[in-house]
Amino acid sequence: MKIRVGMGFDVHKLVEGRDLWLGGIKIEHSLGLLGHSDADVLIHAICDAMLGAANMRDIGFHFPDTAEETDGIDSKILLRKTLDLIMQKGYRLGNIDATVCAERPKLNPHVPAMKECLAGVLGCDTDDISIKATTTEKLGFTGREEGISAYAVVLLEKA
Repeated sequence: MKIRVGMGFDVHKLVEGRDLWLGGIKIEHSLGLLGHSDADVLIHAICDAMLGAANMRDIGFHFPDTAEETDGIDSKILLRKTLDLIMQKGYRLGNIDATVCAERPKLNPHVPAMKECLAGVLGCDTDDISIKATTTEKLGFTGREEGISAYAVVLLEKA
């Protein structure tokens, strides 16, 4: 069996007047993430990891932030399209291991709902998705609550 590993990273600025979307779910918070789409950093990092593992460039190549059709798009749609792209190349998802870095809000209570949402979009078991939440101990831009970042590692298997 041939396997491939990909790594993804994304970051978005926190601003007033936007909803906070992470892992496909809306989380109540006074700030949201700024971006061309809904700015779901977790999904964007997962998409980049999937595309990287399949040697298919990155999310910006396939879904540019200058494209009218992706303006304000739900990132779950991008995730499903990314899955379709890797499947067309003969791969299937093995598992995802992801970390979200944010000072606030506390994300651990939302992890089960994020896993359920992502598993539904990807057509996999929640056990195939690991999501961890951490802070940066008030250091850097995430520590100052200027933004949120996410990292993801994905294993793909040749179908």
